[in-house]
Amino acid sequence: MRQIVAGKIADTVCQMCISANYYIDPQVIECIEKARKSETSPLGKKILEMMLENYRLAAEKQMPICQDTGVAVVFAEVGQDVKILGGTLEEAINDGIRRGYKEGFLRKSMVADPLFDRKNTTDNTPAIIHLRLVAGNSLKLIVAPKGGGSENMSTIAMMKPADGVEGVTDFVLKTVKNAGGNPCPPIIVGVGIGGNFEQCALLAKRALLRPLNDVHPDESYGNLEKELLEKINQLNVGPQGFGGKTTALAVKIEHMPCHIASLPVAVNIQCHVHRHLEKTL
Repeated sequence: MRQIVAGKIADTVCQMCISANYYIDPQVIECIEKARKSETSPLGKKILEMMLENYRLAAEKQMPICQDTGVAVVFAEVGQDVKILGGTLEEAINDGIRRGYKEGFLRKSMVADPLFDRKNTTDNTPAIIHLRLVAGNSLKLIVAPKGGGSENMSTIAMMKPADGVEGVTDFVLKTVKNAGGNPCPPIIVGVGIGGNFEQCALLAKRALLRPLNDVHPDESYGNLEKELLEKINQLNVGPQGFGGKTTALAVKIEHMPCHIASLPVAVNIQCHVHRHLEKTL
């Protein structure tokens, strides 16, 4: 049995919160640079140039890329041969977030009561934690701060099996079109298909963790990702919603089995500030 001290988990999460908000994924920079060269809208091209400059300045000046430093979403894969000492995993994660958002001067965006009081928790806790128990003696953590603007544009539908590929395609395109400039495009589109009501939403969220330049291992879903990306970029939403051919940088699909009477589909939209960082202890 391997032992991991809760304090070490907290230290790791603290630094991950700061780094994820200061440094953009190099793949995003690569995609934005490629889009800037091909963008036909002069305004769209200018906006993409400003995004690249913003990424550079954030890293150089050690400041958040965006003022919305997000809900702290944490994916944790805990090896069944791991024992955590000095506290629980949940306590350690929230302690790390509390410290990271304070030390990194990151905006605290969580309210304790969602409907009535809506008083800020003042430290960006609690985290949204997704836990998996896996084989082994390691702990993998993925910290993915998620901004409110893009999250608000995400949707879910309990479709009929007869809706098929065409129905799913129409649903995704309608979601992106209705979102317009609200999620700060160019966006990354995570699509979850299958499972049940709550599982397909989580699939869509997990889809956003995939590398932007990877290809889905299932050819059918890989082709659908490519088709959706092409059709989304024909909607003329463009950078920040001002028109252009760069509405999305990538579409990622995750799927799993579902009930014979169901076809759950979820779309989780991510803004161009595509933040997530992974560490293994």
